[in-house]
Amino acid sequence: MLVVPTLVKPTFSARGVNMEPNPLPDLMGRRVVVPGGTGAVGEGVVRRYLAAGADVVVPTRSERRSSEFRALLGTAEAERLHVVVHDYTTFAGAEDLMDQTAHHLGGVDDVVAPIGGWWAGGPLSAITEQDWGDAFVGLASTHIAVLRAALPRMNRTGAYSVVVGDSASFPVPGSGLVSMEQAAVLMMQRVAAVESGDSRRIFALTLGPVRTRDVEGDPTWISSDQVGAAAVALSASTAQSDIVPLHGADEVTDLLRTIRAAERS
Repeated sequence: MLVVPTLVKPTFSARGVNMEPNPLPDLMGRRVVVPGGTGAVGEGVVRRYLAAGADVVVPTRSERRSSEFRALLGTAEAERLHVVVHDYTTFAGAEDLMDQTAHHLGGVDDVVAPIGGWWAGGPLSAITEQDWGDAFVGLASTHIAVLRAALPRMNRTGAYSVVVGDSASFPVPGSGLVSMEQAAVLMMQRVAAVESGDSRRIFALTLGPVRTRDVEGDPTWISSDQVGAAAVALSASTAQSDIVPLHGADEVTDLLRTIRAAERS
């Protein structure tokens, strides 16, 4: 993990404590936008916010994907799941997404951005211009487009959370464009947090391997639902901007315990 100065206390770190699962906070009435929510990690984020009572907006770029995602999540919280066909990847598109959310739901409280994908195209010396555009420029541009559109419109008590992998801090041979793009997004969070000061809460959730519906993985890996539980807890808290490592259930448990302790003090 990249060792950086904590922006604002408190910090969150694993201490290997095993605790029983914690109930989700009540986020009834919160308006949450999850660009990238139809992905494997994003699905867990969407599920946890819906379970906490929030209205969740998930943009996707095709009717087919919209229908598939609705079918995947089922009908339990269908009235609070708003899957919209929308290209949010440009500056203008992201602005329009936030404006439409504010118009139809009355505002934007939180944003969680698990935007990304994997690329394993070989060494940097062999990348093509198309590789560069797809794996670095396109994804980094989408992240900054969403952040700059969301922050001015968000409720000041809400939280903006980007989701990045450990490749942001550790070079991955053969997948260098992913490492570079994720490092850029992590720096985006750090700069935005410093620029915002106490006026906005901006987090980076840094993940190791994640268990999803597509990847069974190792039982010690964090699950996509646990990523969502961490994001929900940050939204409900008053914790200030930080980089939050999430590499297993113990770190999620520790995060939740730290937040509860801070809210009681």
